[in-house]
Amino acid sequence: MKNFLLQIQILLRARYPVIYLVSHEEQRVLRALDKIAEVEHKKVLVWSSTVGLSSQEGEQTCLESLEILEKTTEPSILILLDGQKEFKDEKVIRRCRDLSDSFPKQGHALIILSPMLVIPEELSKVISSFDVPLPDAEEGAKLLQILCKNQGIQIEEDLFQRFVLGALGLTEAEMKRMYSRISLIGSNFSEADLSLQIEEKKRTIHSSRFLEFWDTDQLNLEVGGLDALKKWLNQRELAFSPKAKAYGLPEPKGLFLLGVQGCGKSLMAKVVAKMWKMPLLRLDVASVLQSGMEDGFRKTIQIAESLSPAILWIDELEKGFASKSESVQQGLGAFLTWMQEKQKPVFVVATANEVRELPPELLRKGRFDEIFFVDLPDPHERLEVLDIHLKQRGREPAKFDLTMVVEETERFSGAELEQVIVAAMFRSFAEKREVDSVDLLETAREIVPLAITMDDKLKDLRDWARSRARMASADRRRVDFFAEWENT
Repeated sequence: MKNFLLQIQILLRARYPVIYLVSHEEQRVLRALDKIAEVEHKKVLVWSSTVGLSSQEGEQTCLESLEILEKTTEPSILILLDGQKEFKDEKVIRRCRDLSDSFPKQGHALIILSPMLVIPEELSKVISSFDVPLPDAEEGAKLLQILCKNQGIQIEEDLFQRFVLGALGLTEAEMKRMYSRISLIGSNFSEADLSLQIEEKKRTIHSSRFLEFWDTDQLNLEVGGLDALKKWLNQRELAFSPKAKAYGLPEPKGLFLLGVQGCGKSLMAKVVAKMWKMPLLRLDVASVLQSGMEDGFRKTIQIAESLSPAILWIDELEKGFASKSESVQQGLGAFLTWMQEKQKPVFVVATANEVRELPPELLRKGRFDEIFFVDLPDPHERLEVLDIHLKQRGREPAKFDLTMVVEETERFSGAELEQVIVAAMFRSFAEKREVDSVDLLETAREIVPLAITMDDKLKDLRDWARSRARMASADRRRVDFFAEWENT
């Protein structure tokens, strides 16, 4: 907030006539503007449609308030609450244009404060618009410190920082309500209470048609294989913490997962959110495109940033941005600009099954931190995947000859391995008996994996990724070599 206040202060000194501030936090912004006005030796006038002008008797119209400001000899700031609604009156628009020349000479400034950005074309070159930042970590820490002091609560430093970090993305009033709720129904801000913060943020998501909130705490998420990708994620688990910033590390921007269908790319997006204890937001690219890219994308990003720190999951990216239409290209430009310059801790996890249809600028270094290629599982990974799915269905893997199943499922994806177990269990259930290894083997022989029917596409995908992406799976060939060497 300090940098933002300094920016507004500079604009006032530079005699910008009309400033548009977009924010839901009227009282917080008004307090901040009072401080700026005091430093700049300016009088503050506040107008609203229900009260009129704060310093005058009666209920003045917006047009009358502008005329009063023009006649005021003392340098002043007139703040119009929800002033964009007055732009329906052509006289108000015309008056703002007239006064934009005289205000700088008089030392006056007009500030429009509203949660909505609506600028008529006639004023597009007169108004300077800004999104007011939500409370930062310093402001959130002060609020929590006040509550802890009043209630005599002691919180360990690391846990305190996690609560502060988890509150980012909320308004000041929302922060206060959330901290109060945790103090009432939680257990003195213990680690178990961190989930209450995600519940609070979840309520915000219902206002968007384009974002879907995924509660990963309720999901049983296990991924077989992909050890190199898991290691990369583990190393960045604390990357959004104050300690990482103090260490000199930048916040991660995002991760691009390219690979074969059914091999765990979408599942990994959910795993990242659960591992990093962040809310997961799934972006429906097709809906954004249909709504009108510029407005839809802007609102979507605002909501995602308001819930930060968060994971923004964009599934099957090629379906959204492969088109060459003008609206899609404009949306792509907006997305790339945001990815390059975003300041909020929103980590993007994008997945794609086909990369050649995507524009090359999307995959340029600097957009995503890393590009990983998710290939078909190797024998070690197939064994791990089968083990996981059997346990999830209440079966003991040791009772099955999984080595034979692994040999029979060459070129199977993770999703196809799961289907082997599910189909085998349907077979045994219909025959009113327990599933066994024979069921798994026979089912595996009946399934034709997608990798065989799409062999040419898979080869092209691997050729592209060989020099452009990191492998999500660890290279086990060296391990196998030493294992074989020891057995000789």
